[in-house]
Amino acid sequence: MQVFVWEGRNRKNEIQKGEFEAPDERAVRAHLNRLRITPTKIKKKPKEIVLFAPRVTEKDVILFARQFSTMIDAGLPIIQCLDILYSQQENKTFKSILKDIKESVEGGATLAESLKKYPKNFDALFVNMIAAGEAGGILDIILRRLASYMEKAAKLKARVKGAMTYPIITLAIAIIVLAVILIFVIPVFQKMFSDFGGQLPLPTQIVVNLSNFIKSKILYLIGTMVIVGIAFKRFYGTEKGRAFLDDLVLRLPVFGILLRKVAVAKFTRTMGTMLSSGVAILDALEIVAKTSGNKTIEKSIYDVRTGIAEGRTMAEPLSESGVFPAMVCQMISVGESTGALDAMLTKIADFYDEEVDQAVENLTAMIEPFMLVFLGTTIGGLVISMYLPIFKMAGLVGG
Repeated sequence: MQVFVWEGRNRKNEIQKGEFEAPDERAVRAHLNRLRITPTKIKKKPKEIVLFAPRVTEKDVILFARQFSTMIDAGLPIIQCLDILYSQQENKTFKSILKDIKESVEGGATLAESLKKYPKNFDALFVNMIAAGEAGGILDIILRRLASYMEKAAKLKARVKGAMTYPIITLAIAIIVLAVILIFVIPVFQKMFSDFGGQLPLPTQIVVNLSNFIKSKILYLIGTMVIVGIAFKRFYGTEKGRAFLDDLVLRLPVFGILLRKVAVAKFTRTMGTMLSSGVAILDALEIVAKTSGNKTIEKSIYDVRTGIAEGRTMAEPLSESGVFPAMVCQMISVGESTGALDAMLTKIADFYDEEVDQAVENLTAMIEPFMLVFLGTTIGGLVISMYLPIFKMAGLVGG
């Protein structure tokens, strides 16, 4: 649907102007004909270019689901709920999306179909659960579950980001400090030492040579880093490259263990939420696979889906994948045999949320001394190497 701006004359020959949303210009003319207006100008409304438009955040969607659930539970019709949510929304980008969704539902589309037009804001999991809620008449319960699921998923993501942020920032600061010392500070000391003459101590000479190399080759070094970055991005963009790197990440000694636990928590939480909401298990597995974010885990989940389609249980192909721990596979097997798979998956997710918390704490505790040693060794080593000639000269003067 497009918005058209029109201008025409009514039966009294008065000029009329307005806007109308339609699939094409012919539909606009038909609409004006019904209004007994003779069009003189019809053109597409130019799209507004909004600079720095606010982004729709996960928090916005969570709040939308919470408020929507409360209003439906209170007995309000869906269109009225959407109208209220639209009028109260402060984020201009999200406000525009809600307006379109409301108009789409008013036009006869289902809520799930209307949300599906915005995959960046409402992913396949959200849309499929809404569809299940509409079909089962439990939309308020589904929205409440979605909000709860998204809140827990956001907390999990924040924990992992927090664990990664500290070492990355510390390492970046260390590299900047080292670059400043080598490019700007060392040459000053070098000039001072050359004025005094004499042979420099080996550590000092190594630092001076390193400084000269970086200063003379700085453009080549930057160019090399850019080329390596582009090559890495292209390699990761290929199917084989991403599969290789995703598998490598999961095999890392410390980060790999953390990411495996995050993957288990995400998989079990998503599957538990979808199954308890009435989404078919094969559809749920396909959605979970696509949103896993790791090719190795995605392949394992697709193998599970294939196994179930062939009549196997979920636990068997999961244990064969080698990605999911034996305890998780055993608990899922128990859930399948007792007919309470969704509840068991939720319990596993709760357990692994705590496991991720513990893993993040251990990782932070381990990284802190490592970073201190790294900073002390590099920056402290540079400082000491530059003062060695001064100590040597002081010793000669004292002697």
